[in-house]
Amino acid sequence: MNQHLISRIAIFLLSFVMIFFGVQHYLHPDMLITKVPSYLPGGKVWVYVVGTAFILAALSFMLNVWVRTTAYLLALMLLVFVFTIHLPNYFDTADRDYQYQSLMNFLKDLALAAFALYIASNARHQKVLEETSLEEEEREAHRSMDLAHE
Repeated sequence: MNQHLISRIAIFLLSFVMIFFGVQHYLHPDMLITKVPSYLPGGKVWVYVVGTAFILAALSFMLNVWVRTTAYLLALMLLVFVFTIHLPNYFDTADRDYQYQSLMNFLKDLALAAFALYIASNARHQKVLEETSLEEEEREAHRSMDLAHE
């Protein structure tokens, strides 16, 4: 398999997971409202906003449109969750089960943010790894090696 096909499969898998997460935000907002910090006004609205963001990011990745911008925004959103929700929840509870759940959410969102940053770093002209010929890939590899030797 070539790199382009493998990359597209990985992005589609991520997109399906994000669509699932987004739909869950609409189907079970009352379960997710507990994750919204009490200092944020709007309550349940944030659950729907995040669900919408997940779905729109997935569509952007699947349609290969505005990929770089979407990936950076997704990573930013997930890192905000990591440091403003999951990490404080981990340290602020005495309940071992809730602490474990917070740690799992911390790691999940951190991994998804890393994947989003990887996608953004590989997006060219707002698209992910546009199909290239073998000759173009070889020229790019030679250019990279030439730069490394300088």
